[in-house]
Amino acid sequence: MNIQWYPGHMTKARRAMKEDMKLIDLVIELVDARVPLGSRNPDIDELARGKSRLVLLNKADLADERWNRAWTAYFKEQGIHALEINARSGMGLKQISPLVQEACREKLERDKRRGILNRPIRAMVAGIPNVGKSTFINSFAGKACTKTGNKPGVTRGNQWIRLNRTLELLDTPGILWPKFEDQSVGLRLAFIGTVNDEIIDREELAAELLRFLKEHYEEALGGRYGEEAGAEADPYRALARIAEARSCRLKGNEPDTKRAANLFLDEFRGGKLGRITLEFPGGVNR
Repeated sequence: MNIQWYPGHMTKARRAMKEDMKLIDLVIELVDARVPLGSRNPDIDELARGKSRLVLLNKADLADERWNRAWTAYFKEQGIHALEINARSGMGLKQISPLVQEACREKLERDKRRGILNRPIRAMVAGIPNVGKSTFINSFAGKACTKTGNKPGVTRGNQWIRLNRTLELLDTPGILWPKFEDQSVGLRLAFIGTVNDEIIDREELAAELLRFLKEHYEEALGGRYGEEAGAEADPYRALARIAEARSCRLKGNEPDTKRAANLFLDEFRGGKLGRITLEFPGGVNR
């Protein structure tokens, strides 16, 4: 299953981000806690070289708790401050300001030595589409500052938001990178809805996700759709079992696997199958 998606506006957004890097002290990068490495744009490492860094593992409530802890430790080993959050519920947001101060300690001490007082930290909020950047900013600011949506590409332009006297945020559009060198990365991003569903065969995508869950979270399938669906080795037959369990039928009483695939993907993305992580530290699925 080959997945590529790079709308034209993302090229413009990348150029703008490169220019804006000159203005900021800190990059706050949101990633999806279910795909913490795959949902990081490698371009941001290049663009943000020399800047302080903070990674927020958003939607941590949807990811496996044991792997959340492992990923937080992984980023810290890379010299990047990291924190689990849920931007929608507000979980973890109170811990961000102290982390921002810690991440920018050298900058603040340098300003103090130069006699520069009360200059706010300017932080860029970055990330790929649909990781929850706008929801995070609105929750963190305590007011609606940006547009939000449950589909990629809602934020199209850059926007400065002054939170308080010590911190200003720059919201940026979500950008992917031009080509997924590793198709497994594109696949995992498609699972969580980062890649536009309109360009994907959702039935094939559901089958791929079923393969992964069968290997790593078999109990989640059986618990949600019945033992027969959980025990089925062939993903397309498992999809038919899900169709039967949810009364998705065509004329002639045949299982409607297309409708079942849509239902299954939506329920996975909504966390109804439980807390599931799609990749593990070290890049090895276990």
